[in-house]
Amino acid sequence: MTILYNPFFLLFITFFFLFLFRVVLIKTGLIYIVKKKWRFIEDCFHVYQFFKVPEFNESMQRNLLYQKVLAYLNSLTSIEDSDFTNLFTGKKPNEIVLRLDPNQIIEDDFLGAKIFWINEDKTLVLKIRKADKRRVLRPYLQHIHTVFDELDEKKDLKLYMNVADHHGDQKGRWRSVPFTHPSTFETIAMESDLKSKVKSDLDSFLKAKQYYHRLGRVWKRSYLLYGPSGTGKSSFVAAMANFLSYDVYDIDLSKVSDDSDLKFLMLQSTAKSVIVIEDLDRYLSEKSTAVSLSGILNFMDGILSSGCGEERVMVFTMNGKDQVDPAILRPGRIDVHIHFPLCDFTAFKTLANSYLGLKDHKLFPQVEEIFQNGSSLSPAEIGELMIANRNSPSRALKSVINALQTDGDGRGAWKTGRRLWEKGSKKSVEEIGEPSGVFCKEGANAVKEFKKLYGLLRVKSCRKSQAFDLNSDQREG
Repeated sequence: MTILYNPFFLLFITFFFLFLFRVVLIKTGLIYIVKKKWRFIEDCFHVYQFFKVPEFNESMQRNLLYQKVLAYLNSLTSIEDSDFTNLFTGKKPNEIVLRLDPNQIIEDDFLGAKIFWINEDKTLVLKIRKADKRRVLRPYLQHIHTVFDELDEKKDLKLYMNVADHHGDQKGRWRSVPFTHPSTFETIAMESDLKSKVKSDLDSFLKAKQYYHRLGRVWKRSYLLYGPSGTGKSSFVAAMANFLSYDVYDIDLSKVSDDSDLKFLMLQSTAKSVIVIEDLDRYLSEKSTAVSLSGILNFMDGILSSGCGEERVMVFTMNGKDQVDPAILRPGRIDVHIHFPLCDFTAFKTLANSYLGLKDHKLFPQVEEIFQNGSSLSPAEIGELMIANRNSPSRALKSVINALQTDGDGRGAWKTGRRLWEKGSKKSVEEIGEPSGVFCKEGANAVKEFKKLYGLLRVKSCRKSQAFDLNSDQREG
């Protein structure tokens, strides 16, 4: 009986039962219930204040703070301890990432204060003790901004696509997927001088925020990419996005209900993004979209675009610009025009190096001769032939030669004639030297001649107008 009154024995028994109780709690899930009940009891002794962070503001623009908080919460280790968590595959092999689930509650600690986040439908709710609010809230929000800036440098790019509005709900019109396009300026088939100019222009744009604001202009840049199908316009857009580390917003005009809907899509895009409209000439010529020409013009440089278009690059692609209304192409709406021609021998050598690892080959002189005779194919067509015969470079080159002699016969004649004309008029071969462009070569003379011609036409027009008015006066007399 004396052993029962031994203090060491009693202490051992106590610890044993506590350990057994803890095991029972863990194995049966009772510890979760106990924690939940304890949190409820604890809440009864504290007054909490709630702050909502909605995904969209009153004007239906995306709330940048919502994006920052969401990225911050997804980076917390405490997300693993919450009730529900979504698991996704990451970009790296065998990588698994955790993401918030609707109605999920995440606990965070900051400066000794407990902070709770509730993930409701398109709204994040901050729950903080009122006694801690004055001391913690502002430093905590600043902490979120700092962490987001660090995460933003390593963020994965996204491709956004607009969906049709069937229920009249303008919110949430964009759907996103990871943007993993591998195209870069090093992999696209383009003259090295032209690529250097484009990269220099984009790099200059990234650093020009204060300069644009000093001029009273919106910090944005617009490009027109035009040329036949398969010449690499879409790959060039991907290379731009990867170079800038910008998300891509691809607008499908067939899913836009009217001009106002196009404006809403602009409102819901974010800064640091490339906004793309492909095949714009086809939509305008076939009238296969409900968006009017006026709506397109306002989208390019209207008041809404000027107010909500900061830190964006706008890209429009066309097969040709000859049949497009000049109002679309004027300086201010399109800053840089870049022509994507059919493949020439220089581009062919770039493709052969990329696809086949060839810097030279005995068949190269024969290929060059065929190009000089006016035959040509698109880079996409040549690339597909090389991919299909990548195990035998000689067979790949022979297939390209056969295709040039049959399908490509005469396709490069227009390109050759155009280049001769461009040399005669002292324009750049790539024809990116529009008066508004940054790559203009000796374009000042062309502008002066244009002004002279415009002045002459204006004088003739005025004279005709005066004569018409005079005849009208005589008839009235």
